[in-house]
Amino acid sequence: MTTVEEKLAEKGYTLPEPAAPLASYVPFVKSRNLLFISGQLPMQNGEIMTGHVGTDLSVEEGAKAAELCAVNIIAQIGAALTRDFGRLRDVVKLEGFVSCGPDFTQHPEVINGASELFAHVFCSRGSHCRTAVGVPSLPRGAAVEIAAVISID
Repeated sequence: MTTVEEKLAEKGYTLPEPAAPLASYVPFVKSRNLLFISGQLPMQNGEIMTGHVGTDLSVEEGAKAAELCAVNIIAQIGAALTRDFGRLRDVVKLEGFVSCGPDFTQHPEVINGASELFAHVFCSRGSHCRTAVGVPSLPRGAAVEIAAVISID
């Protein structure tokens, strides 16, 4: 078991198979020392966590959805690096999208679910800059979607 898998297990997760794209795009692209991960949904065991945060879901449930997105980003990183997580230098940036109504303002607290998981799994290499915005809808009714930029060796 790798350190990444052990850290995920501490949070109650196993490293899932990376999700297949839902449309006409690739799940990741490597460009020199950067790895761009397409937006990942809060999917677990084939089920997507759906709903609008602030109306259908609490902020805490939204943060759990963001955490699931982070788990799926880690699965894509694993696929891109053939599970050699030692090649990950830094989580550079997260782009977080929260499905919510126009009056919702707690986007940062929701995306913290992903940020905190990256900090737990990758320690100082998990620190990153990020964007957290609200949107009226996401693919398949997902509550959250997160994309990532990763620096690799």
